[in-house]
Amino acid sequence: MTLALSLILPAYNEQARLPYTLSEIQAYVCHERLDCEVIVVDNGSTDATSAVVHQTMNVFPQLRLLRTDHRGKGRAVRTGMLSARGEVAIFGDADLSWSVEDIARFMAAVGAASPIVIGSREGTGARRVGEPAYRHIMGRVFNRVVQSLAVRGVEDSQCGFKAFRRDAAAAIFSKQRIDGFGFDVEVLFLARRLGYRIRVMPLRWEHKENSRVAPLRDTLGMLSDVLKVRLNAARGVYD
Repeated sequence: MTLALSLILPAYNEQARLPYTLSEIQAYVCHERLDCEVIVVDNGSTDATSAVVHQTMNVFPQLRLLRTDHRGKGRAVRTGMLSARGEVAIFGDADLSWSVEDIARFMAAVGAASPIVIGSREGTGARRVGEPAYRHIMGRVFNRVVQSLAVRGVEDSQCGFKAFRRDAAAAIFSKQRIDGFGFDVEVLFLARRLGYRIRVMPLRWEHKENSRVAPLRDTLGMLSDVLKVRLNAARGVYD
């Protein structure tokens, strides 16, 4: 059965934040009468993340749960995307740093001319709320590296809200290999390599404390992932 939308939420130890996230999404889905599925991908959580989802499924019939080993956000997103049944597939961070109103906005933007629409926290119309300055600075430095080595012209490769036309998602995520936080760069690199146009849309991004990201460690890991993308391409992994 084909749906209008698949919304994928990768989640690792999100038992505390998921109830609010799912409640907000459910209210929006009902209000907008969206023909959709919401897929939570439990990325090897050690808390009650899966139990929270199971409990919510009793009152939220569009909700699905998938599980993966704790191999990283990239693995979780890939699992959800390749299981998606929607004409448009969106992945968003489980802490709801984005706004539920972005769902319909990004769905409407995806089409023949724009098979991929990515959120951006940079540029005209974008807003960052509550983000520490050091996080912003580290993100800007990382994106300079990304633009020089992998994906030119994209100011915010790591924004955790991206939408894909169904065929584009299948083509890209079937080739995606990186399991860690650097997977966003690989996805955009593959999109360009496969000839898909990437449209950038500004959004409002609210920083959430208790983030699963350790800025220094994960930035170094993402830089390593960018180099892996170049190496994979040189070795023909994506052919």
